[in-house]
Amino acid sequence: MKRLLSNLLFKVFLAIVLGIVFGLYLPESINRIFTTFNAFFGQFLNFAIPLIIMGLIMPAIADLGKGAGKLLVLTAAIAYGSTLFSGFMTYFTASNIFPQLLASYASDVAQIGASGPELIPYFSIIIPAPLDVMTALVLSFVIGLGLSYQENSTLKLVVKDFQKIIMQVIENVIVPLLPLFILGIFASMSYSGKVFSILSVFISIIGVIFALHILLLLLQYTIAGVVTKKNPFKLLLTMMPAYFTALGTQSSAATIPVTLEQTLKNGVSEKIAGFVIPLCATIHLSGSIMKITACAMALMILEGMPFSFTLFAGFIFMLGIAMVAAPGVPGGAIMAAVGILQSMLGFSEEMIGLMIALYIAMDSFGTACNVTGDGAIALVVDKMTKDKVVA
Repeated sequence: MKRLLSNLLFKVFLAIVLGIVFGLYLPESINRIFTTFNAFFGQFLNFAIPLIIMGLIMPAIADLGKGAGKLLVLTAAIAYGSTLFSGFMTYFTASNIFPQLLASYASDVAQIGASGPELIPYFSIIIPAPLDVMTALVLSFVIGLGLSYQENSTLKLVVKDFQKIIMQVIENVIVPLLPLFILGIFASMSYSGKVFSILSVFISIIGVIFALHILLLLLQYTIAGVVTKKNPFKLLLTMMPAYFTALGTQSSAATIPVTLEQTLKNGVSEKIAGFVIPLCATIHLSGSIMKITACAMALMILEGMPFSFTLFAGFIFMLGIAMVAAPGVPGGAIMAAVGILQSMLGFSEEMIGLMIALYIAMDSFGTACNVTGDGAIALVVDKMTKDKVVA
């Protein structure tokens, strides 16, 4: 997993560089080949997204019912609350900073978009989706919740097999082709003259997101410190090995042993730590939702798209649920978010490609924020259950 994610990150950076070079120096006839591929791949993504949502979310919700008890409900509620808090904190911060920060870039992109040349694919193929995104989400929730109450269900086995198929599609088809898709997007932007304004936006918002990550971790451990009556800075410092391990592995799952060890050093009981840390590696995505929310707002401002609190509130609530199934699948969090970005925020194929590129570029920091926050949740759960596993 570590090798795959690191390899993907390298390929994405290489795709961005080659896309810029190709768009600037290769003739239009060559660049149109990449645009043609993007037109086909975009249609395939539209077809696959509802299936991805169902394949990831149905088994994830169904599994939450397995051995469900008060401890599971308590941990899941705190993790989801932390994820939502991160999303809304990001919204309020970005909505106050980004409009002024990105105003000049948005103006440049708008002017270039109105006058710059466009690459048109040689041909396109329409691949209708089997059902729309919102239908897939609702159907996934209904079936997943129903299966969570079934002890022995043939349908649950079918859902598990369907999950395996979808993960194979993601790992063997979509993820390997993502760099080529991103190359085509950056070649098109470079050809039209928009690429340098957009790269400047990337650099600006990465700094803001990193600062928000640090603030979120300080808030999480301040709350944990108040609840447990311990020094929050000492608690956070103890978790730093997990943070830096996650920066290297880019995987919450691969970092579990280190996260677990450091959580135990913070005084959490073995039973609580052994339950909470592996579970939160799957369901606690405060760093990931921060990246997606901030990047989504930045791209909407850049494209001149209106946004509101009501719009993003619904988006954050849905995103928090949809990403529960994402970890463990390379590029899974952003792939789980694609359908919601399209259906709720109206993102185009080019904007989706930019989201994927920016998300992968910052994947290490998001994962590090996720796993470090898991330690804070373990402290709170341990205190609330008084070191006893609640049945």
